[in-house]
Amino acid sequence: MGKSQETQMTEQEVASEFKSYYLQRATKEFAEDLDKVRGADDFRNDALQILVSALQQGTELFSPEDQRRIVMASSSSTSSSAARA
Repeated sequence: MGKSQETQMTEQEVASEFKSYYLQRATKEFAEDLDKVRGADDFRNDALQILVSALQQGTELFSPEDQRRIVMASSSSTSSSAARA
């Protein structure tokens, strides 16, 4: 994503990109713990949506400005990595 595209992203687009980024990072960081929760005897399939919702609530800790900054930094580091490959 080019710099002009990043600054032209709407707040909704930034929020969506940030949510995706945040969930990927959270599930990677907490992979072992999430596996333990899913493997628990009392874990039911309907609890999965509650777990996802709980993880998504973490995005609300970040201001729209911080979300935009993180999305821009994330996309520029992804672009840099792709250019080197």
